[in-house]
This record gives sequence, C-alpha cells and structure tokens, in this order.
Amino acid sequence: MIRIRDATPDDAEAIRAIYNDAVLNTTAVFDYVAREPQAQRDWLRMKADQKLPVLVAVDDDAVVGYSSYGQFRPWPAFLYTVENAIYIAPDRRGQGIGQKLLDALIAVAAERGLRSMVAAITAENAASLHLHEKLGFARTGLIRDSGWKFDRWLDLIFLQRMLQS
Repeated sequence: MIRIRDATPDDAEAIRAIYNDAVLNTTAVFDYVAREPQAQRDWLRMKADQKLPVLVAVDDDAVVGYSSYGQFRPWPAFLYTVENAIYIAPDRRGQGIGQKLLDALIAVAAERGLRSMVAAITAENAASLHLHEKLGFARTGLIRDSGWKFDRWLDLIFLQRMLQS
C-alpha cells in the first residue's frame, strides 16, 4: 500500500536514484548530468531551509516516487505561484503513484495559501500531461523547441491549476 509522507534526509539516495533515471533516460527533466550524492543532500537541505515541501511515496518502506514544488520565478510578485516536479521510479510508473503525490502536493500548496501551481511538461510526456489535466490543470502555453536533449528539440507545455479563488 502506497503512503505519502514528508521526505527525510534518509530518503536522499532513493530520491537521487529516481531523479537520475529521469535525467539519463527521459525527457522529463532538461538536465544532462546525473546528480551526485552530496548535491542531492544539499537539495533536500535547501528545500527544508526554504520551507518547501518534498513528499515521498513509500511502498513497504521503499521510496517509489517523490514530488516537490519551488518558486516559479525569482521576483517577489510571483510569491504565490509555484512550479511542481513529480518523479516516479521507472518500475512503478503507471500505477497511480503520481496522482497520489500530486494530490498531496496540491493540498499542501492550498493549505499554505498559494494562489496557483504551474507545471512545465515536455509535449511528448503524455502520461504526465494526462495526470495534470485529470487533476484540474489547464494548458496555458507552449514553447516550441525550448529544450535540446537526446539529439532532438523538445516542445514544452505549460499547465496551471488555480488553488484559491
């Protein structure tokens, strides 16, 4: 049974393995280089210092996915808009874990009084686009050829969900 909880420093290596798979094998993230262990620990510490959530999906004490959000843009006027990130272990994709993580992340953001959540997803990532739309995100924009990965150009679709009316 999948349960969602706040990440702890002990989850760093499992999170890193999931993230690195996305870096090396998917277009879900526009990074090229796998994250080193210290960089992952630093990332978790930075999220905690900034009071930004990192949620993990756990099955039999194994981390099988994680989600977080961060500042959408660095200017003060964007204080109430965040951008989400969700990553699932490759052998656990398509099992509803992403929905549980995104539902929980939306709830945290709404409880904290945020106005909206944004997602930036490659156009070829049909599963993530479907998940976000299923949970009330609307497509708000397209940036053609915005990223170069695996020897091809990638389009980026922006989606947004309002959290407060």
